Amino acid sequence: MRIKDIPPENRPRERMIKYGPDALSDAEMLAVILKTGTLGENVTDMANRLIQKYGIDKLSKLTLPELQEIKGIGPAKAMQITAVFHLNRRCRLAEKEKISVKTARDVYEYARPILAEKDKEHIIVLYLDAKNRINKYETISMGTLNSSLIHPREIFKTAIKESTNALIVAHNHPSGDPTPSKDDCEITKELHAAGELLEIRMLDHVIIGKDNYYSFKERDRL
Repeated sequence: MRIKDIPPENRPRERMIKYGPDALSDAEMLAVILKTGTLGENVTDMANRLIQKYGIDKLSKLTLPELQEIKGIGPAKAMQITAVFHLNRRCRLAEKEKISVKTARDVYEYARPILAEKDKEHIIVLYLDAKNRINKYETISMGTLNSSLIHPREIFKTAIKESTNALIVAHNHPSGDPTPSKDDCEITKELHAAGELLEIRMLDHVIIGKDNYYSFKERDRL
């Protein structure tokens, strides 16, 4: 059935206009985003097929190439799906801006949604104001964390530019085990020393595991 053959009151966009977004199912919301189907499948049926097969959770984690392997999903639709989920993540992070970081647990709760799904090590820096509120975060590097890939200038250049009072470094261990490696310990010492020299405090380095974390501050290693 073509979308124009569906009664107007049952079409996703018309329902959204009349009743608002809360009235739409996940599949109907996805149909609004995709806008069009294919020659043999209208957009509502396509959206229902995707939701039934993958669910919102798995669909949100698929990469652009993986999405394009799905029947009916070309580059444009793959980008539409990816963009909406990534925008949603950014909105959730924006809501957390200006939160005050008091403990390593606070860092873990903030950083875990950013880092938990990464299959490679990512290092991020949280830039704090005088009240230890997060002004912004920045992804500094991707790949194995070691001193040959991470230099203090990469960490502190934004801090200097933003007149940051203090910062916290966080990175993930895709293995799920947050125990620090030798390289983790060495780069932490280098960054802490650089912060002392620049008078920008490095408050902590938190390693994000699957369900727990390691804090250099809590272990008295900073």
